[in-house]
Amino acid sequence: MIFSERLKKEREKRGWSQTELAEKLHVSRQSVSKWETGKNYPSIEVIISLSDLFGITIDEMLRSDDELKKKVIQDSKKLAYPRWKAFFDSLVLLGAFLLVIKLMILGLNYFVGTNFIIPDGLPKILSNFLPLAFMIIGGIGSDQLKNKYID
Repeated sequence: MIFSERLKKEREKRGWSQTELAEKLHVSRQSVSKWETGKNYPSIEVIISLSDLFGITIDEMLRSDDELKKKVIQDSKKLAYPRWKAFFDSLVLLGAFLLVIKLMILGLNYFVGTNFIIPDGLPKILSNFLPLAFMIIGGIGSDQLKNKYID
C-alpha cells in the first residue's frame, strides 16, 4: 500500500476528516488532501507526527512507497547541507574580508601616504596568508559539500 492510501485509511479508521487531521498536525487541509491524492508528500517532521498520531512505526508508513523513501532521504541530505555550507561560506567571506582590509591598508599607505601598520605581534606569514588560507579551505569545503549532496 502506498503512503497516500495508507494515510487515508488510517485517517478514516479513526473517523477524522481531513480538516481534523490537518489541525492535529498544524498544517492546512489542502496539504492533507495533496498527501492523500499523492500529489505531494509531507516532510519528515510531519511523518513522525503522523506515526505518533496513528500509533504505527515510521517504517510501516515509508516501507511501501519508494517515492516517499527517496524524498525522505533527499530531505535528510538537505537538512545536513546548509549548516556545513554556511560554515565554509563564512570562511570564504572572512578570508575575503581580511584580504580587502589588507589591500586597503596597503593602498592607503602607498597612495595617500598614511602609515598604517599591521601590529608587530602578528607573524608576517599569518597576516599575509591567513586570508588566502581561509578562502581556499572554505572554497574546497563548500565545493566538496556541493558534490556530496547534489542529486
